[in-house]
Amino acid sequence: MQSSRRQFIVLAASIASSAVFLGKAQAASAVVESDPTAQALGYKADASQVDHAKFTKYQTGQACANCQLFQGKAGDAAGPCPIFAGKEVSAKGWCSAYVKKA
Repeated sequence: MQSSRRQFIVLAASIASSAVFLGKAQAASAVVESDPTAQALGYKADASQVDHAKFTKYQTGQACANCQLFQGKAGDAAGPCPIFAGKEVSAKGWCSAYVKKA
C-alpha cells in the first residue's frame, strides 16, 4: 500500500511539473532509467526488461507505443510523454503509468 501511495505522489508531481514545460520549444531528451521518476514508475526502455515480480500490472504486449500517454506518431522509435516532463520515451518501453490506448 505504501508503495502505491508513493507512486501516486511521484506521478502527480511529474504531471504537475510537466505542465510547466508545455509550450516551451526545446529539444526533448530521452528518459534515462536512472531518473528518479523513471525508477519510481519502473520505466524500462525495453519492456521485456520489466521486473514482473515488482510490477505485476505489466502484461506482455504493453509498450509506450500503445499507451494513451505516448505522444509520438505511429512508427516512431521514441516520443514525448507528459509523465516524464516532455522527455522522450522509447516506443518499446514501459512504465507503471501505462494506460492502454482506446
